[in-house]
Amino acid sequence: MRIVIAEDTVLLREGLAGLLEDAGHEVVARVGDAQALMAVVAEHEPDLAVVDVRMPPEYSDEGMRAAAEIRQGHPGTAVLVLSQHVETRHALELVSAGGGFGYLLKHRVLDVDDFLDAARRVSEGGSALDPEVVAMLVSPPAHEDTLGELTPREQEVLALMAEGRTNAAIAKRLWLTERTVETHVRSILGKLGLPISGDDHRRVLAVLTYLRASAV
Repeated sequence: MRIVIAEDTVLLREGLAGLLEDAGHEVVARVGDAQALMAVVAEHEPDLAVVDVRMPPEYSDEGMRAAAEIRQGHPGTAVLVLSQHVETRHALELVSAGGGFGYLLKHRVLDVDDFLDAARRVSEGGSALDPEVVAMLVSPPAHEDTLGELTPREQEVLALMAEGRTNAAIAKRLWLTERTVETHVRSILGKLGLPISGDDHRRVLAVLTYLRASAV
């Protein structure tokens, strides 16, 4: 992959670059703010942009806003957002807009294999959502138990679906057969009133779109 990194902390920026280069990827640019990020994306049209949520000048949501601009103006560039904190509103908007988006908390980078796998999935047009983000997305509001019809096992499968995991990956994680996972997925989509799709990413989008609508 050809990758750009936008992270204002030099140590983390160089660490990310080292991990990605050691895995055989090409880091074509490293920048510290959103304005510079947009410039290098326009110049290099990379496969993936790894973006910090909070960057200069205000350290609020500059990275998220830049991610939205990239997904709209440069659809060939996937975005993997890194953050210290969970902020679900932007995650839902970006995931619902289309494939090629991931959202990880920064401490997940310490698990190098998972980080690199997430980067690969996102660059291929899939999703990679941090389990802590997913936990907030799939937790129904106190006033409305939108997932009340799902069994505990189905809620586990739904959470892994929302992370962007395939049926095979879910089966491995939960020590189930793929056929059993397929049965759970059919049941989940049926209970949520969603169409069954063979496209794993569209399945994730459908679930997250439903959860977003239910949380309004």
